[in-house]
Amino acid sequence: MDLIVNQRIRDVLKGDQEAFGEIVELFKDKVFQLCYRMLGNRHEAEDIAQEAFVRAYVNIHSFNQSRKFSTWLYRIATNLCIDRIRKKKPDYFLDAELAGTEGLTMYSQIAAEGKSPDSEVETMELQEIVQREILRLPDKYRVVIVLRYIDDLSLNEISEVLEMPLGTVKTRIHRAREALRKQLNNL
Repeated sequence: MDLIVNQRIRDVLKGDQEAFGEIVELFKDKVFQLCYRMLGNRHEAEDIAQEAFVRAYVNIHSFNQSRKFSTWLYRIATNLCIDRIRKKKPDYFLDAELAGTEGLTMYSQIAAEGKSPDSEVETMELQEIVQREILRLPDKYRVVIVLRYIDDLSLNEISEVLEMPLGTVKTRIHRAREALRKQLNNL
């Protein structure tokens, strides 16, 4: 995939704007999920994800093709999320989706083979609780938890995305897990 992305980047640098559209298609879901997990709000996540792609397009000439594009893009998205969190005052959207209810429709209430509706609800409630507690973590811990356990990045990739030493990443993940464990035990 990196070869395809690097070819599309070369095409973009030659002036082919549609090539960047292909890059967006490859990464849009991952970037949105990263933003959603960081911000906890679908509308803000969509805005920040879009802004991340705009910034990537505008600054594509500064991308070093000897590195992974996804790492560079995640770094842009992560920085934008952190900026939004720092500037954010509590705001509430009446039409905002509540964490943990994504995709819940009447159709999903029809009995099916496998898990019972009660266990599905319990799972969703647990996911909502964990997501809420992740959002309560300090920024420096929240970002490493999201990148490691939600986006499944390796420790080295997280180190590159956050531009910090590997040892610092390991320490923050450990401390974040401990903080999350304490928060969940206090419920």
